[in-house]
Amino acid sequence: MASKSVIITAGGVGKRMGSEIPKQFLVIGNKPIILHTIERFLKYDSAIELILVLPEEYVHIWEEICQKYLFIKEHKVALGGAERFHSIQSGLALATGDLIAVHDAVRPLVSIEVITSCFDAAEKNGAAIPVFSISESVRKIEHDKSFAVNRDDYKLVQTPQCFQASILRHAYQQHYSHLFTDDASVVEADGVKITLVSGNRENIKITTPHDLKLAELFLR
Repeated sequence: MASKSVIITAGGVGKRMGSEIPKQFLVIGNKPIILHTIERFLKYDSAIELILVLPEEYVHIWEEICQKYLFIKEHKVALGGAERFHSIQSGLALATGDLIAVHDAVRPLVSIEVITSCFDAAEKNGAAIPVFSISESVRKIEHDKSFAVNRDDYKLVQTPQCFQASILRHAYQQHYSHLFTDDASVVEADGVKITLVSGNRENIKITTPHDLKLAELFLR
């Protein structure tokens, strides 16, 4: 059986939340968001290798959380870089799994089924990401005009994004580009086809106070 790693990436402070506390450390359901996220992956596989990528100035906050919430599961901490691209490179340097998932710390509602599907598809095909369909109408902006487009031609992308380790490592040897918005875009630029699997709609990325309220509702 292939060994698995998950790189959990954490970003900056929750400015859009009206808080100076980093978003991943905000408490919902009696514990920080990042612990909910980690628990999803441990529920999927208690032996999965955990790698957290944190800005250096937040490492002490994470250490305090571990003490306060008695989090003793073995894990590794990598320091974030100037861009997300460089942060993933930092996490990759510590990963040892045959399959590697990259997941946003502020997506605590990913389902076990989605994690399973992504890892299974990556093991078979090399690279897999969860997506779901757009229900709203979509328009494309060009200069001072807009045009209706077929929403069936577009998908919303989530995490975890899962890859065979050799594929992900090779892709991250490329030079950084501002066009790299996620790991799939990095891997795709390296010539690898991305397999799409069905995501779960509750797997929202918590970036606004509205998202936070939704997450609290889902966790109940």
